[in-house]
Amino acid sequence: MYKHILLAVDLDDERQRSVEVAVEYAKAFGSTLHVMTVLPNFGMSMVGSFFPKDHEKQMLEQSTKALHGFVKANIPDEIAVQHIVGLGSVYEEVLRVSEEISSDLIVIGTHRPDMKDYLLGPNAARVSRHAKCSVLIVRES
Repeated sequence: MYKHILLAVDLDDERQRSVEVAVEYAKAFGSTLHVMTVLPNFGMSMVGSFFPKDHEKQMLEQSTKALHGFVKANIPDEIAVQHIVGLGSVYEEVLRVSEEISSDLIVIGTHRPDMKDYLLGPNAARVSRHAKCSVLIVRES
């Protein structure tokens, strides 16, 4: 049923129920699990000027290494995995990658929202509104 599952993770969160759920689905359907994390884009060049010249490259390399460590610690070896590090807005990158890999399912965690989330819109809500495939939102807390 689900051949390509896109799992969006926040590497700063210690425990993520969404990972457990995605692993269960991948095992049940023999799916490839595309595990992705997204680095923020600093946007304005003025902001970027405060960082070293190759800061973006360094951040991508560190995030790729961290993502590989995360997958090794949390995803069983028998599951086929693709590691993806995006750069930019979380929901935009998740939607872009989902279309790029033709995912059948997006698994994304969400936390109990703060007031700012109602004003800005949480990533999981935006992904679920705009995705072209099914989205499974897992309550993390």
